[in-house]
Amino acid sequence: MSTTATAQPSEKSPPVNPREIEITESAAQEIAKQRDKRGNPEAMIRVGVRGGGCTGFTYVFEWAEQVRPTDKVFSAHGVSIVVDPKSLVYLGGMTLDFVRGMMGHGFKFNNPNAKGSCGCGESVNF
Repeated sequence: MSTTATAQPSEKSPPVNPREIEITESAAQEIAKQRDKRGNPEAMIRVGVRGGGCTGFTYVFEWAEQVRPTDKVFSAHGVSIVVDPKSLVYLGGMTLDFVRGMMGHGFKFNNPNAKGSCGCGESVNF
């Protein structure tokens, strides 16, 4: 799965609650498609941040094998994502989208908390 770091929120929708993460219908459809390929109807995506990359942080985007007691689960359009509390500090108010275009396709983090990203789009700073 490809990811793209973006600092600007979507201009066509109102801001997301700073303690929530919104999942667009397009992102949900792609997550469901990938989940179905895995053959696990209960599978969820773990979204987070960890230190690293050329601008300080990288996004985590992987299948969640388990939900920890402190994790927050966000659900929309028939899919769920899992976020740990430390990552939610940086990701709260974000919209997870899936975009297709001439340059390819991938998940897009529309994160109003991000102050910038590196040229390759794999790293973000807050």
